[in-house]
Amino acid sequence: MSEIIEQIAHCIEFGKINTASPYPPDMRGQEGADELTKKALAQGEDAGKILNEGMVAGMERVGKKFSENKVFVPQMLMSAKAMSTAMQHIKPYFLSGSVKRKGTIIIGTVAGDLHDIGKNLVGMMFEGAGWEVIDLGVDVNAEKFVAALKEKPGSSVGLSALLTTTMVHMENIVQEIRKMSRDTRILIGGAPVNMEFCKKIGADYYSPDPQGAVSYLNQQVA
Repeated sequence: MSEIIEQIAHCIEFGKINTASPYPPDMRGQEGADELTKKALAQGEDAGKILNEGMVAGMERVGKKFSENKVFVPQMLMSAKAMSTAMQHIKPYFLSGSVKRKGTIIIGTVAGDLHDIGKNLVGMMFEGAGWEVIDLGVDVNAEKFVAALKEKPGSSVGLSALLTTTMVHMENIVQEIRKMSRDTRILIGGAPVNMEFCKKIGADYYSPDPQGAVSYLNQQVA
């Protein structure tokens, strides 16, 4: 791995967005993921390498730390912001076809639930891992998920709920998706749900953290 790609991975791991960003304090005044990604492309580094060896690697590192309770949501959000900022320089290469997406995932917080931090974090993790993310937002009913799947057949679906009163809507959404497509991969997440509930409603996978969800789908398309 080239030095500049490792620097990008380091910036994303520790949430260094750009030179102006004061976080983290020990990297104050240094170039961040934004400038380094732009510079790497200008130097002729391959966009796919920057994505996979720099950005994805950095998000995997912080995702692993998050899974082990070594970092927490604020640090994850800073890493995701650094990745998202750097991603703006890579997106033209997706559009040109020189960098391939791994697939598409449609995400949303289920009907009746307005919480979005967890969903947003999952979306940014998937984007950083090379997936196209279609974010339907919050309070999303079954009809919206089905309509999005009709527009993007073959996509996976991620359902989020933070309230015990709204997790019940997950089952209805799963049932409606299954009526249209038996093969759609459906992932669920959120504080009140678990693998037992996942199996009960007919979803495919539950993960307590974003990295687990990304790793699961990456394995399915490998």
